[in-house]
Amino acid sequence: MSEQGEPEFLRDALKFGIKPGLERITRLCELLGNPQNSFRAVHIAGTNGKGSITAYTSTILACADLRVGVFTSPFLERFSERIRVIDGRDGLEALEKNEAAGEISSDDLARLSGMTERAAAEMLSEGMENPTEFELITAICFLYFAECKVDLAVLEVGLGGRLDSTNVISNPVATAIAAMGYDHCDRLGSTMTEITGEKAGILKPGAPCVCLNPDLMLIGDKEREEVRSVVRTRAERLGCRLYTAGNIESMRSAKFTGDGRMIFDNCGTEYNTCLNGRHQVGNAAVAIALAELCGISRQFINEGISRTVWKCRAEIICKDPVVLLDGGHNPQGAAALAGVVNEIMAGALKGSAVRLVMGVMADKDVEGILRAYRDGGIFPAEAVCVRPDNPRSMDPSELSRHINLVYNGKVNVKVVESPCEGGEYAYRRSCSDKIPLLVTGSLYLLGQIRSNLKGLI
Repeated sequence: MSEQGEPEFLRDALKFGIKPGLERITRLCELLGNPQNSFRAVHIAGTNGKGSITAYTSTILACADLRVGVFTSPFLERFSERIRVIDGRDGLEALEKNEAAGEISSDDLARLSGMTERAAAEMLSEGMENPTEFELITAICFLYFAECKVDLAVLEVGLGGRLDSTNVISNPVATAIAAMGYDHCDRLGSTMTEITGEKAGILKPGAPCVCLNPDLMLIGDKEREEVRSVVRTRAERLGCRLYTAGNIESMRSAKFTGDGRMIFDNCGTEYNTCLNGRHQVGNAAVAIALAELCGISRQFINEGISRTVWKCRAEIICKDPVVLLDGGHNPQGAAALAGVVNEIMAGALKGSAVRLVMGVMADKDVEGILRAYRDGGIFPAEAVCVRPDNPRSMDPSELSRHINLVYNGKVNVKVVESPCEGGEYAYRRSCSDKIPLLVTGSLYLLGQIRSNLKGLI
């Protein structure tokens, strides 16, 4: 078992890499009795926002006292975060007191891993390839949700959609398409038409689909039309009712309170949320539409939006000094974060300098991310470059070079290899000079630094 609680059997499967395709997961599920067919599910894909939509939707369903399975990726602090059951309103109350509540237990994880390992061995004896780590985790999730007899599972796609292992779900209650952007282009394609085609691969015959209004996506006009066309064409081909969620006016009219909440209108009803940023208006609108398709009343939808939390997505963990954590890892996510920084705390941070702690994966468009920060008004007084504990991490010295390039050498840059040491250094400095601290660049970084920072506050 790893330090984060991942069984060695799963960690060993990392060597098989990422291999899109449904052949292995289909056979694996067959050998396990097709557990994915024993529960109803909502399936969510997209480049940015699918995690927030998953959090909103699962909280709403729990408010309606349903037993809800939640599958998300990647994990931040504990492997067990990926697989959770919220047992109705009681489960939601437990989760609000303890953010680990409802996560799969180490005993259940070990037991179901054993079952999955035996099935994988049988696949090998049949001459098939070994399942990837994510395929094995997906199968364990399906087994757990089937055993727990969840009323509904909310499933977040891992990568893409069409060939993602979660896409063995054959008859979802509804599907959703979140904001589109450029990420994983080596696997999903270099054009918005190609990328959207992969994401829209989760649509199923006859199952309604909710798509975020492309006008709210942080991409160009031509790309928005490509998204619109691809999703509409696929929905028509499969006989899916297609719903568009969110509108520009609701996003523009959102109001920010001094206690870190946001108030917005959706179809004439007022909602409030602690998930900040105008982009969350669209994410909430998608979740509201999904909940309505699941037959949930407006009372529980309103309550669920208000009670939703989602760590490391514009999460404020301290107000004096302001410490904000966000896992934005592509230019569109960075642009959304810049908007959040200008809007939270009723605009108190707008135009102010920030202290940045940043670590990224080497395959990310780091200059695109930094330009989005710069163009969105984020001007670091100091930037602390760190190396997330991941073999794909960018060398922090290389990151510092990019920062100097984008900001024309006007930022005081410090390189600290350890994320926790870099975070602690930056926090101490912000305690002294009250400059807001922004920790971002990668969800892997946030997972490694969040607990340590919360222990200092």
